[in-house]
Amino acid sequence: MNPPPTHSPSADAPARLQLVGITKRYPAVVANNQVSLAVRPGEVHAILGENGAGKSTLMKIIYGAVKPDEGAMLVDGKPVQIRNPQEARQLGIAMVFQHFSLFDTLTVAENVWLGLDKSIPLAEVIGRIEATARDYGLEVDAHRPVHTLSVGEMQRVEIIRALLTNPRVLILDEPTSVLTPQAVEKLFVVLRRLASEGCSILYISHKLHEIRSLCTACTVLRGGVVTGECNPANETNASLSRMMIGSEPPELQHHRAHTGDTV
Repeated sequence: MNPPPTHSPSADAPARLQLVGITKRYPAVVANNQVSLAVRPGEVHAILGENGAGKSTLMKIIYGAVKPDEGAMLVDGKPVQIRNPQEARQLGIAMVFQHFSLFDTLTVAENVWLGLDKSIPLAEVIGRIEATARDYGLEVDAHRPVHTLSVGEMQRVEIIRALLTNPRVLILDEPTSVLTPQAVEKLFVVLRRLASEGCSILYISHKLHEIRSLCTACTVLRGGVVTGECNPANETNASLSRMMIGSEPPELQHHRAHTGDTV
């Protein structure tokens, strides 16, 4: 995989999305505790943490699927309250969930059409799908039923559906968990292209090598709390792991093979 640039192309740009002191409590756990971060235009920003660190909850708050108990959110420096995903999309925020939300019995085009203005004819939607697929190398047949697609093709449909909303912020939740290495590299090509066009990307993962390869900024969560911020290209797997788990990563133990007594 190609390494990311050592400096974000928009390091001096004002934040497109900023979270300040975001807190979300559930009866048995505090999922997010005073979380703050800033994402700039053209930045691929990793949200790194183990399972249960609060990554997905935080992204659902940004997307309007979960309401925070405390904190503020700003888009282009202006305070916003996002009460549902529709309001998020109106602000230019799109999300590709870890578990796809596609209807198996419908075609690719029909699935994409469901999330768009119904005044747009289906034939026009098909044209937009084909143009986006061609522009970004997201090969998919708009006429195929979803149940005939591979997992990688289903993800392409979700990404195309997000891109047709013209997102300024694109959230991807554990996008490589079911992909082959070849599909991962194709996904990274698309994400680098989007970032080069100015899209801000939030990339949720616990895979250190992917984050170091792709991302230009990183916020680390542990137990719902921010434990580190860095440029992952300047870190090692060990240093990222320390921020993520709070201790040194376990060393591999090497044992000498027993060859028996000397005769």
